[in-house]
Amino acid sequence: MVILDNPGAREDREGDPFVCGTRQTFQQAIAETGLDDKLFYVTYILKRKPVRKYDKEQARDICMRRHLDEQLGTYRPDLILCLGNVAVQSFFGNPELDVKGLRGSWHRVNGYETTVAYHPLAVRRRPNLYKLFLEDLALVKNKLEQD
Repeated sequence: MVILDNPGAREDREGDPFVCGTRQTFQQAIAETGLDDKLFYVTYILKRKPVRKYDKEQARDICMRRHLDEQLGTYRPDLILCLGNVAVQSFFGNPELDVKGLRGSWHRVNGYETTVAYHPLAVRRRPNLYKLFLEDLALVKNKLEQD
């Protein structure tokens, strides 16, 4: 299972969980790593793109308890990959954490084997992160091959 922060306007409008630059960057890295994109179920902390000012912490907490917990129970993922700081902080339940400090290893979070990587749009904007993104997907691939 891949967890992102929230869908963008196009994802929200089209009902496709993964479009535009996010999808392109992620699919390119998956292909380069040799992973099968059918292995990934993509979901979000927030289920809709926010359209106006809102209480971020409250919205994330509600969505985590109501929606993400239900998805976890339904899909029972073997592994979770959190992409970006918002997904990391929300899923790990700690606003002080970041991808930079956690990437490259596995963590047990809420009973799930979890790893983290930079958000694909951050990778797209900062091409120097792409190598690290590939390393993190290779970590996922190695774990899947071990199981």
